[in-house]
This record gives sequence, structure tokens and C-alpha cells, in this order.
Amino acid sequence: MATKTTPAASKSAPATTRNRRRPARGGSGAELTGEQNAERGFTASKELGENLQKVLVDLIELSLQGKQAHWNVVGTNFRDTHLQLDEIIEAAREFGDTIAERMRALHALPDGRSDTVAETTTLPEFPQGEIATTEVVDLMTERLDAVTSTCRDVHDAVDEEDPTSADILHAVLERLEQLSWMVSAENRVPRKR
Repeated sequence: MATKTTPAASKSAPATTRNRRRPARGGSGAELTGEQNAERGFTASKELGENLQKVLVDLIELSLQGKQAHWNVVGTNFRDTHLQLDEIIEAAREFGDTIAERMRALHALPDGRSDTVAETTTLPEFPQGEIATTEVVDLMTERLDAVTSTCRDVHDAVDEEDPTSADILHAVLERLEQLSWMVSAENRVPRKR
């Protein structure tokens, strides 16, 4: 027989999550001795981990917003825009995974949970509902530029501590700036001579 939770009982429960999901369990790691559990190799400073985390959450949010646009874009050049959004999503996912795995290699802990991403991303919220292709082009260009801005903001500090991680940022910048140019060109008109 299932028991019902009364409103009073639910109010007494600790508010550890920001939504209706139940709190996470576990995550304490393996029960190993200090020596067995010791990290080896180069270890990222707190600042390096935080800087890579900033890029990670923006990449995750870019992939999610790209999917939202992908599902809801309508209008002229729909197919081209739809396919171009797939390219953005793929790049954001691949780079997000690369950044997260680099963080783990440096003994930092990536946090890609939805609550963390929503609270810490620099990307503005994406509109709900159907959106015209021309507006999607502008919205996605703005978001691509926001992610590259985050990469540039953290680059020098990352490069100073770990040039290898900075090389990853270079690859992110190269591809996302290329995508920004290609996407934004959809709404541009030729310059007057």
C-alpha cells in the first residue's frame, strides 16, 4: 500500500534541489585508501577548473538551444537552416565533451547538470514556440558569439596555466567563429561599393 505525502510532510523535507526532482544520491566515490585514491599528474588549479567549467556550460547550453531552434524553425530556407543547426549542435556537443574530458584529465570536476547549466550560462534564454528562419539566424549568431566571448574571456588565464587546454579553446574558437560567420551570412546583404 502506497503512502501519501501530505503537504505538511513535504514542507518539512529539506529543500536541496531547485526543482521537483528528488535529490541525487551517491557521488561519494569509491571506498579506497588515501593512497589508492590519490590523483596523479598535473592537477588543475581551482581557477583553471572554473574557467573550463564556464566554457563547458556555454557549450552545453548552445547545443540545447540549437536543438530548440532545430525543432521549431519555420519559413524560407527552412531546410538549409535546419541542417545548419545540426552542425552547430554537433560542434557544441563534441567540444563540450572534449572540455569535460580535459577537466577530468586534470582532476577537475565538470558539472553538466541542467540546473548548473541554466544558472551559470552566459547565453540568454531561447524563445519558446515557432521561430522564423531569419530570427533563428540572428538568435544563433548571438549565441555562437556569446560562447566565443566566454572562450576569449578565459583564454589568457587558461593559457598561462595550461597551454594544452588553451589549444582546445583555439579549436573551439576557430570552429564556432566559422559557424557564426556562415550562419550570419544568411541575413546579410552585400555592402555597397
